[in-house]
Formats: sequence, structure tokens, C-alpha cells
Amino acid sequence: MKTWTLILLLAVPAAALAADSPQIVPDVVYGHKDGLALTYDVIKPDKQSGAAVILVQSGGWFSLYTDPKVHLPGGKMYLDRGFTLIILRHGSAPKYTVPEAADDVRRAVRHIRMKARDHGIDPARIGITGGSAGGHLSLMVGTTGDDGDPEAKDEVLKYPSRVAAVVALYPPTDLRKWTTDPPDEIKKYPTLKPQLTFDAKLEAEVSPLLKVTADDAPTLLIHGDQDVLVPIEHSENIVPLFEKVKVPCKLVTVEGAGHGFTPQQQMDIIAPATLAWFEEHLEGPVSPR
Repeated sequence: MKTWTLILLLAVPAAALAADSPQIVPDVVYGHKDGLALTYDVIKPDKQSGAAVILVQSGGWFSLYTDPKVHLPGGKMYLDRGFTLIILRHGSAPKYTVPEAADDVRRAVRHIRMKARDHGIDPARIGITGGSAGGHLSLMVGTTGDDGDPEAKDEVLKYPSRVAAVVALYPPTDLRKWTTDPPDEIKKYPTLKPQLTFDAKLEAEVSPLLKVTADDAPTLLIHGDQDVLVPIEHSENIVPLFEKVKVPCKLVTVEGAGHGFTPQQQMDIIAPATLAWFEEHLEGPVSPR
């Protein structure tokens, strides 16, 4: 699976970025694992609207670190509209498996909501997006979010893991049998084996297809109809389940696209659809801070 860097790396002149002067708060620690810090970066526009979009940095459930400045060109369309961007990293393969990555992302959402005032965002207006494994993890948050545990000893766990909107690009939605007998295309990538080496009993727990309920976040799916690594059926199969429980959902099919999109497809299709979805579902007044 391709490493997820950012939706829509659009060409933006450096001078334009400098004029916007976004504020970057790097390496916010939201937890620790085996002595390692789990972090996210916050990129704030000059004028925050209160809404925020989390970009899940994940490909093949491997979370690659990149300097947050790398995300400024692709993030400009959000920043220009007042969205705060949050670049989220999770515990990576080969040390950590898919269920652990899902736990990390849910914890990160709780931490972001806990620190919403510090970040200048409204905790009720947070969206999440990612591609491939990042799309899967975004769907996991959208379908399994909860209201937190007020009795938890860990302060972070007291906060909700819910988001207000999801945009998932070419995501796996059903991981059943992926630990014991994965699809042939998945077998071609030996780098995926470590993160898929977990108890088969947990496959259903990390399959968004099986987690759809009426309280899920509005979800936009974008998928290429020629994707052989994660076939479009993964997105097609979950849409009627959202519709059945009346969760707003839409599938954008990109004709001729495989597992990933061309710059032109990103410019003409992905960017407008993604931005429109977040503007629709993250709109509203900022909560008092």
C-alpha cells in the first residue's frame, strides 16, 4: 500500500504560503508506547473557524514521519477556509499491528478533543481523513467512536473519540481472513505481513464494514474502479449499510483509477469532493472557548 502523505499535494507558490503564515505546533504528545511518544502536529491558519481536519499519516499501517511544513501546499485549501490541520501519526508496523494502530488513532482523537481549547478548535467540529490504511483508520474512528469513560483513571480516556465527518480514500473495510488467508494482491507485499499478524479473532473488530451503526459520522468514500490492491467493493459494500441506518454517506467513483490518484484526478475530483464534504458537515458556529 502506498504511504499516505496528504490528500492533494497541489502546487502552491512559496510566496503564497508565506503570506498566509500558518502557525505550526509540532510533536504534540498524545500518549506513549514502550517508551516511545505518540505525536501529532497542529497547523493553525491565521483565522481559525473552529473546525479541524485530522490527516491520518498511514500507508500499510506504517506511519511515516514528515516535517509538518511538507503538508502546507496540500493543506492550503483547508487553511484558506479557516480549517485547522492536524497531522496524526500512530504506532507503526512492523512493531505494532492493525488493532493497535486503530487504538492509537482513537486515543489521538480523545486527546485532540481534550486539548481543543489550546488548539483553538471546536471539539464538535472535527473531521478525519486518510488514504488506504489511513482511510481504514479514519473509518474505524467514524464507526466506533464513543463518548469516553468518565470514570477512567487516564484523563485522556474520559473524552469522546467521536468525529463529525469522515473522508476515506480507497480504504479496506473488511479485514476478515486477512491474518490467515489474505487476498492474493495483499500477499504480494511482504511488508504488510507484520501488521496483519494478530489474533484472527480481532479481525471483525477492525473491519468497519461490521461496525456501522446509526450514530456513526457522515462518511464520504472515494475509490478508483481499477484498484486491484483494495478493490472498490470494499467501499461499495459499506455504503448500503450506512444508508440502512440513515447515516449520510456518499461514494465517489474515480473511473480508471487504481490504488491512488493522479495529480489531475486530485485537482479535478478529489479536492472538490473532499472540501465540499468537510464544509458541509463541519459547518456551524464555534463553541464558546
